[in-house]
Amino acid sequence: MVKEPDMKLNEQEQERIELIGKAIRANAAQVGGSHYAVKAIQPWDFIIANNLGYLEGNIVKYVSRWKDKGGIEDLKKAQHYLQKLIEVTEKQK
Repeated sequence: MVKEPDMKLNEQEQERIELIGKAIRANAAQVGGSHYAVKAIQPWDFIIANNLGYLEGNIVKYVSRWKDKGGIEDLKKAQHYLQKLIEVTEKQK
């Protein structure tokens, strides 16, 4: 009989798994269109799984949906968030 390894998760990992579970249930009911539902991986699932911050998350969101929703305007929004992320990061140095 093969013994399964002991897989204990720390508190942060458990919270992340719970958030992903909630996001997956929410994936079935997108409000305001289907521009995320058609994706192989929904942007918020990627954002949560990779523990991205607000600015990074919005960059992912706008870049992932630009062809299906906002076009060039969404790319400009992503660029705007990227510029802010650069400014914040430079100030932290």
